Amino acid sequence: MNDLTFIDAKSILSPYMANGWFGAHYNMNLYRGCPHGCIYCFSRNECYQIDQFDRVRGKKNALAILEQELKKKRKSGAVLTGSMSDPYNPYEAETCTMRGALSLFNQMHYGAIILTKSDLVLRDIDLLCAIKTHSPVAVNFTITCAEDSLSSVLEPFVCPSSARFRALKTLAEAGIPCGILLMPILPFINDTLENIIGIVEKAALAGAKWIEAGYGFCVTLRANQRQYFYEQLDHLYPDMKERYIKAFGKAYSCYSPHDRELKKQFRSCCEKHHILYQSDAMARLIHQDYETVQLSFFD
Repeated sequence: MNDLTFIDAKSILSPYMANGWFGAHYNMNLYRGCPHGCIYCFSRNECYQIDQFDRVRGKKNALAILEQELKKKRKSGAVLTGSMSDPYNPYEAETCTMRGALSLFNQMHYGAIILTKSDLVLRDIDLLCAIKTHSPVAVNFTITCAEDSLSSVLEPFVCPSSARFRALKTLAEAGIPCGILLMPILPFINDTLENIIGIVEKAALAGAKWIEAGYGFCVTLRANQRQYFYEQLDHLYPDMKERYIKAFGKAYSCYSPHDRELKKQFRSCCEKHHILYQSDAMARLIHQDYETVQLSFFD
């Protein structure tokens, strides 16, 4: 792992959102780029303009900027992080930037909704529990493979699925609402009923409250992302690229040919284990014990 470099940043926090993902009110990215090496990552899309995506860069004076932005907001609320770059990348173990952000949220009564693939989040369980006493908290682990043997191929530089399930279980037992992001699902690779049901059943054993699978079992592909994905397929699954081109051409959304049956079985299994799978229900669960709007002014 190379030394972490830093880039200038004018802002850390997004403008106020009335109804963001999981009911979030703000979005935050403390880092730029991601080292996980997932072969499918949508953040490689050229529209996000992240050059050298595999190289992680911190943001100069991130916590000082964040503190000033939080003070200026006329509405508090829940801050979502991890949608573009995992806040718990390996450098975070040393910088503790995410931990500093959580400390600010706790001091200033903001909530936290985290998306990650790392069990490093367990380091901050004390702050998550503290925030939960006054504001919404949720941790979402992206898990696309029930078995480590496959996750190590598709997501080579991140802790295996089993470690994520264990981290989820630890957080859930501490009272932190947790769920799974079951996306993307790659046609002809991890779109098997065995894989989908395996994830649901392991999620249930770990104490997950929800599984977010989006609108269907698919992967989205654009420009740079498609190019990188196909390069990885050539290396990992010879002839798979040609299968994708034949099946999907240049389509943006590449759905599993088993999408309809997978949805049916997925929902049935979720219901069996009392796991939520509808986005609005997840948001309600996360925010049900809190006032989502604490002041009457708009940003």
